[in-house]
Amino acid sequence: MGRRSYVKAAAACAVGVLAASGCGGGGQEADSGDRLSVVTGVYPLQWLASQVGGDHVGVENLAGAGTDPHELELAPRQIGGLQPAVDDAVSSQGGDNALDVADLVELRTLEQNAGSSGHDHGEGGHGEPGGESGHDHEESGHEEPGGEDGHDHGASDPHMWLDTERLTAAAEGLADRLSEIDPDHASDYAANAEAVTGTLGSIDTEYSEGLAECASRDIVVSHSAFGYLAHRYDLHQISPTGTDPHSEPTPARLAEVAETVREHDIGTVFTEPLGDADAAETIASETGAKTAVLDPVEGVAETSPGDDYPSIMRANLQTLTEALDCS
Repeated sequence: MGRRSYVKAAAACAVGVLAASGCGGGGQEADSGDRLSVVTGVYPLQWLASQVGGDHVGVENLAGAGTDPHELELAPRQIGGLQPAVDDAVSSQGGDNALDVADLVELRTLEQNAGSSGHDHGEGGHGEPGGESGHDHEESGHEEPGGEDGHDHGASDPHMWLDTERLTAAAEGLADRLSEIDPDHASDYAANAEAVTGTLGSIDTEYSEGLAECASRDIVVSHSAFGYLAHRYDLHQISPTGTDPHSEPTPARLAEVAETVREHDIGTVFTEPLGDADAAETIASETGAKTAVLDPVEGVAETSPGDDYPSIMRANLQTLTEALDCS
């Protein structure tokens, strides 16, 4: 069938990404021509591959529209009879052309990303003294969910796409790999990657300016998906669960988060389009806080605040600036 390679990105937990690319021919869609075939397992890298590949690639996302990638199961037709796991598919089929985005970007651990940005929220390891502003960009190493979520906090946090700098590195690395596979269109991939990095740079600037001065820097979220964003923009992520939005928080953990919300006068608890909102709504109900949607951009659902990565990220920024009272 011609050249074939596999690319995976941030393949920790079930929100990993696998991309397969190969020349058109046997087994390709009838209208694919000579385009490379790229398969992803999480929406942000579907968007990224489409932007970088442009007209020269056909992209399929394993997690369909409105599907939570944490629940991704691969059908035999998607992985050729392999075990239903992205990592297994990559290791079995990747060969010399496999690309792991973890080799392109520096992933932070769940423990690093679950920690505080510098607030001192009392006992329980929620924070540490920061600078004069009370914030510190250094890694805190604290475990916000209190170790009750059952996750290995030494493992990598896969939600790297919420840091536009890391996604920029992924775009550049993907362009390089596509150029190796398809050198005839290398200049197009490079130009497309440059356009993507421009978009991501603009979003980063908007976040840096929009979140520079806020009355609060605490974000209470449904699950710990926002560690990269919190670390980059000096926010403090608080979650009743770990990285799995479907894990059940203990009553003690719910009470702990609710007490933090009351103690620090946090006015908004964030839900998300694809995850279970019960815990967040319970905390909001018990504390008098309101709820708002903060999208981890794990997929695009009917209730997402935008229809693609840039529009969702910008909608998230507007939600954050309103909830945190940023000037």
